[in-house]
Amino acid sequence: MNSFILNITASSGEFYQGSCESMVLPVKDGVYGVQAGHSPVLVAIHMGMLKFTVDGEPREILVGDGIAEVTPTFVLLLVDSAERPEDIDKNRAEAARIRAEERLQHKQSMHEYYQTKIALDRAMQRLQTAAKYKR
Repeated sequence: MNSFILNITASSGEFYQGSCESMVLPVKDGVYGVQAGHSPVLVAIHMGMLKFTVDGEPREILVGDGIAEVTPTFVLLLVDSAERPEDIDKNRAEAARIRAEERLQHKQSMHEYYQTKIALDRAMQRLQTAAKYKR
């Protein structure tokens, strides 16, 4: 099967680099599929589940917002965060959700409000992912 090189880099450092057969990126209005030989394109990534196949084995990673550079032979993902569903600390995600909801109750600047909404969205996505992928 045809493959391409996939490089996933999060703000904390390189998360994955290796061969990939296909992938589905989370985007604002749904998903975006990529296979070897894809036309060059830049894609805005929205927080969600990144699904990709390595050696016929499906893998999933929760990624934060970012951008993907797609070429026929490689895909470079630059994302805010990347974590395996089984590595999500449900208690920590719940505490982050509570903190964000409490901050929304207080008067904030527009910038603070949007930052709090992003934090709440991130916590909710992590909780949903953790619930879906119970250990």
